[in-house]
Amino acid sequence: MRLAESFARQSRACAELGSPFMGRLMALLGAHWPDTAFGRAIADWPGDLGPSAVSMPLRVAGGLHALVLGGDAALAAVYPPNDVGDEALLVAVLDAMERHSDTLLRWVESAPQTNEVRRSAVIVPAAHWLAARYPLPFMTSELGASAGLNLNWDRFAVQAGASRLGPSDPALTLTPDWSGPAPAPASVTVADRAGVDLNPLDLADPAQARRLFAYLWPDQPHRMALTRAAMSVQETPVFRGDAIDWLGPRLAAQPEGVLHLIYHTIAWQYFPAEKQAEGRALIEAAGASATANRPLAWLGMEADKSPDGAAVTLRLWPGDQRIELGRADFHGRWVRWNEA
Repeated sequence: MRLAESFARQSRACAELGSPFMGRLMALLGAHWPDTAFGRAIADWPGDLGPSAVSMPLRVAGGLHALVLGGDAALAAVYPPNDVGDEALLVAVLDAMERHSDTLLRWVESAPQTNEVRRSAVIVPAAHWLAARYPLPFMTSELGASAGLNLNWDRFAVQAGASRLGPSDPALTLTPDWSGPAPAPASVTVADRAGVDLNPLDLADPAQARRLFAYLWPDQPHRMALTRAAMSVQETPVFRGDAIDWLGPRLAAQPEGVLHLIYHTIAWQYFPAEKQAEGRALIEAAGASATANRPLAWLGMEADKSPDGAAVTLRLWPGDQRIELGRADFHGRWVRWNEA
């Protein structure tokens, strides 16, 4: 998918995800992409530029928001909470892209790092579902962990319809629009947690923290509030490196009497195809030696061919069970659950 179509699709997705501002911005840029050195470099970027691959529109939007957060007054004047017309917005954005072209080119070299906390709204119920079947402590491994906010899903509560899952004193409470049966609350203990990312964000570094907030959409301050709450309990360093290279030793280190939960949320698509194949083979090989006292679970919340949010899938060993847990909004606003 090339640039104009990518912006058009991202515009529709942003509007559907509750961000009118991002819907407008993406549509304007798609219709008026500049023929400048920066514009040509982006347009000629290799590969599929669309939302399910490189996500170039989100990279550009994140870079622009980072300029706002970094103090670009002219650009901030046309961003929320300010409300300006399309022409004023487009002029200011194109001007900022020209003034900061080198900065933006460096920015878009890295994949988006949303680290959307509300995606824990599927991790928490999946963990309770697993804990009911295997009452063991968890060892958790997150692939594409970004700043590691979702490493701490066991510190979050989820209101799943009439059921409440999670601790009595959570760092934050997620309230997705829930449909379907909810897993029964279970005792969940995380004995060992770790995550990996090619470009982990150190939240103690203001510039890196700004990158995290830059991928939160400017007209959705509630997401920023949840992110700040999750940041307050994030103390686990995220390893820097290739996720699959890191996962191999991690799989081998699983002790007896522990359930190993591998999970990723809107991250697998960014792995090269050969790494996806390598990772799948590694996990399946580890699963083949899993036992009831050393089970292995692989949870994914990822885009598929359906336009209706992301698929929430689980593979569970021993037995290589394949469970379609449900579907969820990409930002965790709603969850449709299949398994009680």
